[in-house]
This record gives sequence, structure tokens and C-alpha cells, in this order.
Amino acid sequence: MEGDALVKQLTGATVMAMEQDVPALRNMRPGGKEHPIDRVLHDGEQVALGGTTLTAYLTAGHTKGCTSWGLDVREDGKTYHALIICSFGVNDGYQLVGNQDYPNIATDYVATFAKARSLPVDVFLGSHGFFYGLAEKYAALQARKTGQPNPFIHSGYLAHIDAQENRAMLAEQQPGAR
Repeated sequence: MEGDALVKQLTGATVMAMEQDVPALRNMRPGGKEHPIDRVLHDGEQVALGGTTLTAYLTAGHTKGCTSWGLDVREDGKTYHALIICSFGVNDGYQLVGNQDYPNIATDYVATFAKARSLPVDVFLGSHGFFYGLAEKYAALQARKTGQPNPFIHSGYLAHIDAQENRAMLAEQQPGAR
């Protein structure tokens, strides 16, 4: 996030952040300057970028305002719902219960996974290519023959959510679990 100031300086881009991340961003001082925030986003708000409309979804957990982006994409006359996810999961051993830096993370964590399962997703993308097998899917797309399905469509979203959600870790941290 500290690169926002430089990107804004070089491109004139509008810097946007989900409301829940604004306090943490205000504490960042890239190059000793105030962190630029031109627009504060709220869950479900839309952002127009060129001819594309993106919907900002609050998917808290990685940060309080972790934002996933939904948009419609078209191929062969069909419209698909794409979702670029923020990082939903946490590292093993992360403190979800009683976390002084983020007291509501356990509640946000559960809510994010419930929300993630409810979002319409035909094309799964993410903040890291390994989340959705970018290299493998791209290679398969390049080798695809006419009539073969696009490897990015209907591929791996729910499996990724299942792999990221660590219910056992959350349960172990609940009071009286040990």
C-alpha cells in the first residue's frame, strides 16, 4: 500500500480504499507524506474504470478492509461473473480469538467465508496467481483448441475457499477449547 503515493504521483490515478482500512492507511507515511486516499469505499459500491464496472466487496480478514472486486466479463457472447479475491485466509497459528490488534477478526473471518460462498463466481482470480493456478490456466488457455472450454471459467473457486478456511484453528482458539 505504500506504493500508492508513487503511483498517484506518476499516473494521477485515483486512490481508493475500503472504509475499514482507512485508519491503518492514514498511519502509513510513504516518503514522509500523508497516504493519499481520494475515495473511501463501502461494501457493494461500484467503481467505473474505462468501460468496466467493478463492485467492491468487503472481505475482511487479511486486513479490516480487505477488498475483493467483482466484474462481468464476456467471451463468445456469454457474460460471466469474475471475482478478484483479496486474501481470505490466515497463516497457521495466527491469533483469531483475543487478537488485541484486530479484536473482531474472528467474527470478520467467519463472515468473510460465508460471504465468499454467496458471491456469484464464474471466473476466479486473486491477489496472488497461485491462488487460482494462473500459470497452469494460462498455459492451458494458450494450448486450447477451438470449442474447448476456457480453463478460467468455473474453475476452483469453492475449492480455494475450502482450503483457506481453517475452522479447526478457529475452534481451538475459542475459550474452553483446550
